[in-house]
Amino acid sequence: MRRRNKISGQWSARPIEMLESPAYRTLSASAHLVISRIEIELAHHGGNDNGRLPVTVEQFVEYGMHRSSVAPAIREADALGFIRVTERGLGGNAEYRRPNLFYLTFATWRGAAPTHEWRRIKTIEDAQRVAHEARIAKDQNAVARGKNAWRKRRHKKQNAGTVSSTVSVRKNRTETPNSRYGKTVLHG
Repeated sequence: MRRRNKISGQWSARPIEMLESPAYRTLSASAHLVISRIEIELAHHGGNDNGRLPVTVEQFVEYGMHRSSVAPAIREADALGFIRVTERGLGGNAEYRRPNLFYLTFATWRGAAPTHEWRRIKTIEDAQRVAHEARIAKDQNAVARGKNAWRKRRHKKQNAGTVSSTVSVRKNRTETPNSRYGKTVLHG
């Protein structure tokens, strides 16, 4: 006798208790995409390596997320207890770049029971507060790096228009030889 309820292909199980939880019902669309993309990565790893699942920002974008929503959605899914960032990645030049590594708290792997960290949130109000605070929070190191990058870009823009060349012009009484803006170029 054949089984009628056979499921073919890879799949991911989510407990009904989790789907009904205040934390899950509060998740933004972007946080849902983050969780789903990490589940896909777990499937690509054959259901192994939970806690060592690399997902790049580019992979989240390819999955349908806007680049600027990736970091807030990761913070939200983490704060609500569905994922954990086990290792922070590094941006920058290709040879130093590393993706974040993730752990799904509701996934079973290698016989280890899931931690179900989302269970600690008991009410919709608590879940909404936690999600909001996580989305607006920023990694202080990332903020500092961002400010320094902004300063470097601003400095580069300010100096981009500076062109040094020698131009022969006739002297005029309105010219100031030691002007902080350089010599005035006169036409005529």
